[in-house]
Amino acid sequence: MRAAIVTGASSGIGLAIAQVLGETGHGLTVAARRPDKLDTAAEALRRAGHEVEAVPGNMAEEADVQRVVAAHRERFGRLDVLVNCAGVGFGAPVADMVTKRVDLQLDVNLRAPVLFYRECADLLRAAGAEHRNALVINLSSLSGKSGQPWLSVYSATKAALIGFTQAMNKELAEAGVKSVALAPGFVDTPMADFVKAQIPAKEMIRTDDIAEAVRFLLRLSPWCLVPEIVFQRPSESL
Repeated sequence: MRAAIVTGASSGIGLAIAQVLGETGHGLTVAARRPDKLDTAAEALRRAGHEVEAVPGNMAEEADVQRVVAAHRERFGRLDVLVNCAGVGFGAPVADMVTKRVDLQLDVNLRAPVLFYRECADLLRAAGAEHRNALVINLSSLSGKSGQPWLSVYSATKAALIGFTQAMNKELAEAGVKSVALAPGFVDTPMADFVKAQIPAKEMIRTDDIAEAVRFLLRLSPWCLVPEIVFQRPSESL
């Protein structure tokens, strides 16, 4: 059995990706901040027949990142897919930014993926040496491709995550560890509730759209690297 870690897996995009990974034969370590929501998601995955380790934690805390990886290592002993999906966003004009909210976006959206790469490097390299197809999926955003006012800090973290993904491909791809940044526009999740008065949920990208892209990535040969996928609504543009 191959194995995967998915952060932000209690709902939305992270849970949809975890479902696809389970369907494709991966044992799952799922992590999220709220234990109650995570337990509900983990039970749903288990009822679907998937092997699941649930580890609640705050991805802004280094010790929690390390605890997630340690629990995964103990349960599965290998790591073939790492999904950095946990994210947080706060809208504010630049003159009104609250330092705590700036720091939280930097810590969860950018620092946590960096720490997960560090903590998982040996496991990912081992999988890459075995089958040349270890995969790291980093959830960026369309706003990381074109910075947006009011969401400026969020945009900056997501743009930086794309840059880090590119750097990791230059560092690790020859070792069989591929990295891909997924950059969707508005997806029908609670994070997009603030804009649903202007864009109906039924007209947003679906979480299944993102998850199906992961299924596609898993089917690629070891010699095909897709570094970035942009998802946008027909009316959106960069």
